[in-house]
Amino acid sequence: MDIQSIISPSRTLCGIEGVSKKRALEILATTIAEDVPAIDADDLFRRLIARERLGSTGIGHGIAIPHCRVSNCDGTLGALITLKEPIEFDAIDSEPVDVLFAMLVPEHAQDEHLQTLASLASMLNDANYRDSLRQAQSDRDLYQVAVDGQ
Repeated sequence: MDIQSIISPSRTLCGIEGVSKKRALEILATTIAEDVPAIDADDLFRRLIARERLGSTGIGHGIAIPHCRVSNCDGTLGALITLKEPIEFDAIDSEPVDVLFAMLVPEHAQDEHLQTLASLASMLNDANYRDSLRQAQSDRDLYQVAVDGQ
C-alpha cells in the first residue's frame, strides 16, 4: 500500500495535545477539512464519532484507525497524528492510544475500504514501524517516516 497516496504533509501532525478521544477525532476532522475543501469538518467529526459508537477503532499497541465513509471524496484520504501523551480510546487491548491514522473512503468503495484498512492495520502492527512513528520529532519527520517506513 502506498501511504503517500493517502496522506499528505499537511495532514500529518506530530506531538499533538490530544486530551481526549473526542478531541483527537476533532483534530483529525479539522486537519483533513483544512486540506480538502470539499469535506466539512463538522460532518466528518460526526461521522467519525458515529463509527466509534459502533466499536472502538483502537487496534492495540497504542494505535487507532478511525475511519468512515464520505460522499464527497474520490478516493481514500487519510491523516496521521501522534499525541504527546497517550489517551484512553477503548482499544481492543485496553492500552491508551498515541498514534491515530484516520481513513476516509468514498461511499461506494466496498472492497477498497476493507483492503486499505487491512493493509494499514498490517503496517501499523509492525513494532519497528510504530516505534519509528513515535520517535518522529516534527510534522515533516513524521510524514517521511510514514511514507518511507512502509
